[in-house]
Amino acid sequence: MADKTNQLLFSDFPKVSTQEWMDKITADLKGADFEKKLVWRTNEGFNVQPFYRSEDLESLTYLESQPGEFPYVRGNNAKSNKWFVRQDIVVKDVKAANEKALTVLTKGVDSIGFVIEDKALISEANIEALLKNIISDDVEINFNACCGNKELVDAVVAVLNKMNRTHAEVKGSINFDPIGDLTINGKACCETEKALDKVKEVAEVAKNFPQFKTVGVNARHFNNAGASIVQELAFGLAMGNEYLTQLTERGMAINDVAANIKFNLGVSGNYFMEIAKLRAGRMLWAKIVEAYKPTGVEVCKMHVHSETSDWNKTIFDPNVNMLRTQTEAMSATLGGTQSLTVQPYDTLYKESDDISERIARNQQLLLKEESHFEKIVDPSAGSYYIENLTNSMAEEAWALFVEVEDKGGFIAAMKEGFIQGLVKETAEKRRKAVATRRENLLGTNQFPNTGEIISDVIDAKKLVKSACCCGEGKEVEPINLFRGAQDFEELRLATENATKRPKVFMLTYGNLAMRLARSQFSGNFFGCAGYEIQDNLGFETIEAGVEAAKAANADIVVLCSADDEYAEAAPKAKELLGDTPLVIAGAPACADELKAKGITNFVNVRSNVLETLQGFNEMVLEK
Repeated sequence: MADKTNQLLFSDFPKVSTQEWMDKITADLKGADFEKKLVWRTNEGFNVQPFYRSEDLESLTYLESQPGEFPYVRGNNAKSNKWFVRQDIVVKDVKAANEKALTVLTKGVDSIGFVIEDKALISEANIEALLKNIISDDVEINFNACCGNKELVDAVVAVLNKMNRTHAEVKGSINFDPIGDLTINGKACCETEKALDKVKEVAEVAKNFPQFKTVGVNARHFNNAGASIVQELAFGLAMGNEYLTQLTERGMAINDVAANIKFNLGVSGNYFMEIAKLRAGRMLWAKIVEAYKPTGVEVCKMHVHSETSDWNKTIFDPNVNMLRTQTEAMSATLGGTQSLTVQPYDTLYKESDDISERIARNQQLLLKEESHFEKIVDPSAGSYYIENLTNSMAEEAWALFVEVEDKGGFIAAMKEGFIQGLVKETAEKRRKAVATRRENLLGTNQFPNTGEIISDVIDAKKLVKSACCCGEGKEVEPINLFRGAQDFEELRLATENATKRPKVFMLTYGNLAMRLARSQFSGNFFGCAGYEIQDNLGFETIEAGVEAAKAANADIVVLCSADDEYAEAAPKAKELLGDTPLVIAGAPACADELKAKGITNFVNVRSNVLETLQGFNEMVLEK
């Protein structure tokens, strides 16, 4: 009966071929170019089509694999999508850090990250105090220290042995990554070869703890330097492969090396791409490890900790950061990460408080306990779109990975400047995209809250990059960590710190629809610098508008009207305003004529918002 019903149902919906879809789309485009209008060229170097069909999956060879099966594209776990909810704790006082850890472990967290910035705190006694009463085998314990990692792992192992912890059940990691230090600092804790010797020593000490990783691969640095997702994945794989090569050449067995590596990846706001990155990453890493001929395939699993990106987070309108981290958390968990840190929304500019940390924890708990994300393994499986993204991501990342290997591996490519050059090129493109609002940061370069004052709550020390603990001198040129919002935030902070906040007056005149649209655009434009915006419904004459602007003590006047009205209205406004800067909203055909008359300031959708506002800051801010 069911078969008959289905047959009748589908008889009403005849199959539509791909060519029929294309014919319909072509007709609807009315002569417009399909490639230019509908095909998306991504920052990752490949095209995304406007639609996909089952035939687009025919060439994908991994689709027959199941969750928990090599090459693990569908996840490491066959039965669930569980991940650890991590909260990081900066250790300044050992007892206080332990008390905080015990508290958050009662609030849904099951992974603690102790961040030890002061090497003097690394001792067996202090580690014992940090781990006091944290004895559950269901809790992950992670450590991140600036140098001193050999001392740290010795102390941690000694304490675990003293606590009689079963080696096979201890879960966690020590984020020892001298190659990552080289990448962002230009040097490791010591000369590179000696640092790699230390990695071997650390890995040897901890190899009896199969679920405790001691070698970190911090590809998240590329995410936070403005690199593309493909670059983050490819360079992360190259870093991991460098450890495989260096440590096996130093006499370690491939199984011991691969089992010791944990990848730390960033998660950006590119929702579907980030899901695809994790799936592609597992597949490629499995293939890389397989090439070393390990015993068994379990060791080919890629173990990933994900962390929400810094690059797209903002100081102004910081509550929007919660929206950003929520979608990032969804990408990471749907993509199959093993653990996740959601950064509190205010951590960029001050010490996060109980409220922001609670929200960050609950963002993951909502996904787990209310949305049941941990119940379904690889929920994106079979999606024509995501499967094709996964394949494209894998192909592009693999090609870049091979290019790095052809140069002698990650360290050799860093010494040559190859990696830094590619990251810088991509980062500059993204910086320009933010400056021109092709890449939007809500509340910063689009739709700012012009009444917001943030300088009073900023901890200036949080905005300064911490000095490298590795000492002076560089072996290589490091990549530059920065946030997309930084340049705009400098504009806003300069406005806040000026003796007088500039006022921008909208001289709205003429055509009703155009003057309103252009005043809204201009208010949004100048609001990005934190200027006071005075909008107006409209003036009957230019003279009336200029008189009102002068009465308001305007520092900048923006003439908002229709293109065909500017030829006459703009020169008149310029003459009446005198030295007060006049800005034309739009790109009228008479622009060259107006420029010849000394009217040189225009704002429109093609403007570089950042450069334009930097120019006005130089012009009108009173220092």
